[in-house]
Amino acid sequence: MTVDVVSDIICPWCYIGKRRLERAAAILGSPIEIHWHPFQLNPGMPVQGISRREYRTTKFGSWEYSQQLDARVAENGRQAGIQFRHDRMERTPNSFRGHVLVAAAMKNGPDVQNRVVESLFAGYFTNGQDVGDPAVLMSIAKDCGVDVDLDDPALASFVSAEELAARNSGVNGVPLIRYKGVIVSEGAGPEEMIAARLRELTGEKSK
Repeated sequence: MTVDVVSDIICPWCYIGKRRLERAAAILGSPIEIHWHPFQLNPGMPVQGISRREYRTTKFGSWEYSQQLDARVAENGRQAGIQFRHDRMERTPNSFRGHVLVAAAMKNGPDVQNRVVESLFAGYFTNGQDVGDPAVLMSIAKDCGVDVDLDDPALASFVSAEELAARNSGVNGVPLIRYKGVIVSEGAGPEEMIAARLRELTGEKSK
């Protein structure tokens, strides 16, 4: 079974959604192959990113309210088996080059692409790495065995075209999970719901 997931590498709910999709596969008792597609929550972000505190305070009106939202994410993360370490996250990165890396990884197959996505999520949300930093991205690429030029015009054009196609199809928030073009989940839905929806779409009976 192959599903397409539109996501951003700096979206916490996309990380949670990844875990819930993996748990849905366990419920179904069959593997799910994930193809990852780009979406930038902050397409106008400076290339070097900005201070996370500055960004979140501007976006949500206060740092205190931002921390309340972080606490909600952290609790959902714990339930999904993820340790969010917001205290380590100093910058909100520009995610475009990260998406270029994810696109390049697909040349090595979906398993490698999935490993790169996991490394980006864990690097940012648990280890506090700046996943907009080319040095960090190249380190992840090396660890995952991916050969990539982060400034490759062809890859950049591919990522931009994929994101534009997503926006033109009505995507305005992530994660978005699709199976054969049909929406499975808008947002990080519960794994039971994802599994039930996939059963419905594939015609499989409950195991």
